[in-house]
Formats: sequence, structure tokens, C-alpha cells
Amino acid sequence: MEIIPVINCHTSEEVAERVKKANKFADWVHLDVSDARFTFNKSWGDSSAWAKMGNKANLEVHLMVEEPEKYVDGWVKAGAKRLIVHLEALNEKTFLEIKKKTGKKAELMLAVNPETPANELKPYFKEISSFQILAVYPGPSGQKFRTLVTDKIKFLRREMPDATIEIDGGINEETAKLAKSAGADIVSSGSYIFNSPDPSSAYEKLKSI
Repeated sequence: MEIIPVINCHTSEEVAERVKKANKFADWVHLDVSDARFTFNKSWGDSSAWAKMGNKANLEVHLMVEEPEKYVDGWVKAGAKRLIVHLEALNEKTFLEIKKKTGKKAELMLAVNPETPANELKPYFKEISSFQILAVYPGPSGQKFRTLVTDKIKFLRREMPDATIEIDGGINEETAKLAKSAGADIVSSGSYIFNSPDPSSAYEKLKSI
């Protein structure tokens, strides 16, 4: 199971600090971009300034925003390898617009909030094969993992055996085991890794599960 450190910060200085730490042990970093419209908080998310962060790892960007189609070009240009957009912020037209914009430049992943039934993803199964299950409400890090979301992972694994499934939110050693048992390929973790006295060691503990 792949482990991706989550960077969810308010200032560019905090982002740069966590990027520097994550680049010492991780192949990917996950940047949360919250707009205080789709979410109840706002985080740093300036794609034009990303190059100044000094990142050497692959980048996935989690767009917890209204009108994600307006953010895609900036993050593709900034070098994002994967863009995560929310089903709740899309309609068919904007989904196709985003898919066209990402093209072969970046992988497109579709996310759902904890309260959204997984079967609402079914209309997109022919268009996409990467999904993120959010185990907390979109917004700040440090929230508690909602164990019922493991049923969504199991559903997706049954319906799409070859899909890439990521779970995000409230990840620690215990919840990472639940995610893996349910069928997740990737877990992303912020607080557990970066609030640890030794982020590299915390990352390795998750990776060994």
C-alpha cells in the first residue's frame, strides 16, 4: 500500500517546511487546496508559487473547492501528476471539461465526501478508474476517521477490481490497517506523519502495514 504525506497549511512558509521534510522520505506529496466555500476553512493553494516550494517528489493536488475546473490549468502547469476533484462539486459538463484539461498530462481522480453514497460514482466508471474516499469532512487536518467509509472502499473494489483507490483523512496505524483490509491502494496522512517527532519514522510505520 502506498503512503502519501498530506500538506494542509495556511502559509507558504509552512508548506515549504513540510515539502522539505516529506522530500526526505516520500515519493509523492499530497497538497490540500481548500477555498472556504466547498470547505469551512481556507488553505494555501497558489499554483503559480508552487515552484518556489522546492518540491522534488511527485505531486497530487486535492481540490476541495467549488468550480474545480478553474484551478486545473494552473496545477497542471505547476507540474501536478494527479488531480483529485470532488463529485459534489461537478456536473457532467464540468467533469468532461476537467478530463479534457488534464488529458495525458495528469491523472484524474474522483473523490467523494463521507456522506456521499459510493454508488453515485457509478456513472463515471467508464470514464475514470481512480477514486478517493474521504474519511473526514473536507477541510482541516486532524479529524477523526469515520469507519463506515470502509464499506465504500469494499464497494468500489467489488465493482471495479482494477481501480486505484485512495483513502484520505484520519489516517494512523490503526485506520491504515482498516483501509488496507477494505482494499485501498493508497492512504494519505497529514497529522499522523507531520505531528510526529520523527515524520520519517511515522511514514515508515504506515508503509510497513
